[in-house]
Amino acid sequence: MASTSRSDSSLPKVQCPNHPDALLVEDYRAGDMICPECGLVVGDRVIDVGSEWRTFSNEKATKDPSRVGDAQNPLLNGGDLTTMISKGTGAASFDEFGNSKYQNRRTMSSSDRAMLNAFKEITTMADRINLPRNIIDRTNNLFKQVYEQKSLKGRSNDAIASACLYIACRQEGVPRTFKEICAVSRISKKEIGRCFKLILKALETSVDLITTGDFMSRFCSNLGLPKQVQMAATYIARKAVELDLVPGRSPISVAAAAIYMASQASAEKKTQKEIGDIAGVADVTIRQSYRLIYPRAADLFPPDFKFDTPVDKLPQL
Repeated sequence: MASTSRSDSSLPKVQCPNHPDALLVEDYRAGDMICPECGLVVGDRVIDVGSEWRTFSNEKATKDPSRVGDAQNPLLNGGDLTTMISKGTGAASFDEFGNSKYQNRRTMSSSDRAMLNAFKEITTMADRINLPRNIIDRTNNLFKQVYEQKSLKGRSNDAIASACLYIACRQEGVPRTFKEICAVSRISKKEIGRCFKLILKALETSVDLITTGDFMSRFCSNLGLPKQVQMAATYIARKAVELDLVPGRSPISVAAAAIYMASQASAEKKTQKEIGDIAGVADVTIRQSYRLIYPRAADLFPPDFKFDTPVDKLPQL
């Protein structure tokens, strides 16, 4: 027989009496929760909170087949387990005065509506820059925490959502630049930066420092550079930081300068403008970082790099 124990949150927890640490397997078809160690059914009649679907041959393909609404959304109050009655079309839906007989007694709250709109905006922005679902979920959770704290009053929800997306990318180890987030949102870079600092302070959280390696593979891939050039650019950027050749320069500008140097030494040469368009930095910024690392160029390349252009023939700018 199944046993239940009370966790710190005072909610009963279903577990196997013989294997309390085992992760239960849910059989959606039978509605059972089964212990994977001994096969004991420790819970039955489990409610499936997903959408229920129907298909009839005489219905149009464009008609929504969902019969019970969306799946449960834990980010909304009440889990979004509500029923919305649509407007009737038949004669039985109206009384003798033409008024609808069946009306919604509960409408969505303004806070839930604001959060839903923000979640849609977050999903749209993430889709534009091909971010995976786990980052969207983390962004939604961050936005919910900030929204419920009401610590950023006066800031637009779009700006908060953009900053939350930037933080989520950093926390998941796939950072994006402010310019990349700004390009897919309707908010200025300065406003996103302000919200970013306020959110970190409000949630008392932090993000890892970005490094040149965080952007290198993506920038080189977008430029169509081969693996050898990418590895050389990564090595050059890391070596330049270790030798303290680029103090005070942003990792993005250092990465762009390293890519420029590696590409100029290879057969796949790229201009400053091509690299700047991908990295989101100005040509003059790439030149400034390049001038700092150029005097030590001979020490920056990996030993096994195959030069198409010798180090002494690299552009001096």
